[in-house]
Amino acid sequence: GYPVQKLEVPKRPAGRKGTLVKKVKLVREVVRDVVGLMPYEKRILDVIKTGGSGAEKKVYKFAKRRLGTHRRALKKREEIKEYYSKLRARQAAH
Repeated sequence: GYPVQKLEVPKRPAGRKGTLVKKVKLVREVVRDVVGLMPYEKRILDVIKTGGSGAEKKVYKFAKRRLGTHRRALKKREEIKEYYSKLRARQAAH
């Protein structure tokens, strides 16, 4: 087609939606400390603890069934694995 110059479209405010803010991060951490894990998260943690072959896949499939999407399942799996590693580090320190 005819060579045209690209318009510089300014970034829309909606592009920032969902960005993690310090205050929200702090609130979520406090809530996690006080309330603990949800029942399905406890099941995921249990599968991670038992380990074995295919534990990662089992956790992923379970999380995907509960959360609905591939990305959310992967994110939740990593979150629970990180939680477990912190838990183990805290126990080792005591």
